[in-house]
Amino acid sequence: MPSELKKLDRRRKAQNHLDKISGHEEHVLVIHYSCESFYNRPEGQTPRVTSIAVRNYASGQTASFSIHKVAELKGVAFPDIDREYDKLEKEMLKEFYVFLEKHKNYDWVHWNMRDINYGFPALEHRFRVLKGKPVELDESRKFDLSRALVSIFGNKYIGHPRLIKLMEANHITALDLLDGPGEATAFENKEFVKLHQSTLRKVDVLANILGRVIDRSIKTNATWQDTHGVHPKIILEYITKHWIFSLLGSLISIGLGVYGIFF
Repeated sequence: MPSELKKLDRRRKAQNHLDKISGHEEHVLVIHYSCESFYNRPEGQTPRVTSIAVRNYASGQTASFSIHKVAELKGVAFPDIDREYDKLEKEMLKEFYVFLEKHKNYDWVHWNMRDINYGFPALEHRFRVLKGKPVELDESRKFDLSRALVSIFGNKYIGHPRLIKLMEANHITALDLLDGPGEATAFENKEFVKLHQSTLRKVDVLANILGRVIDRSIKTNATWQDTHGVHPKIILEYITKHWIFSLLGSLISIGLGVYGIFF
């Protein structure tokens, strides 16, 4: 279990990053994407991507990349999308990485996009599988809002699934938004437009939550102690680890011992 001092340090770092973001909002992008289910994949293939949405936090302008849009531009009929999926997906990812290349110096806010199952590594790997060359975004430019909320408010700040519960607590409407299982079902049913609408809605929701965290109006289940990083154990840990306090404690013990000898 992490010490209270480590938790406090993580909270400070997350808050500092948020303060940095709030200082240049026009260079902050919020990203989310949808894909087929990454569960029950015995052969280990990365899930195919359906749509990606990137929203400028300051202006609200959103760039979107989706299978059905590429199919329309390429003249591929809806019933033929499944047969041409790899070609369409490659073109979609190519468009996305052209956009990313132009915005490499922006901060990219995301929700749990951390690994090969779901995240920037998954997008990169999928494009490589399709014989594309992805643009790798520097780690310092990625900001996981989901982890930041845990660092700031603690593990119990909201129930699971956290994004949905956070929306409910803050009265954010779920219009067009699908949860994980819902997106997987929509993919199986080839409801690509529905998936795209859900992706667009999620970047809107994430931008909304980001704004509330920055202006301190976000509602959670966190206690005052959790929110402000105040815990009695912090004082004990600080005294234990700081050599001045340890030395002072030793001198006091010695003094009391000597006092006991003479009296």
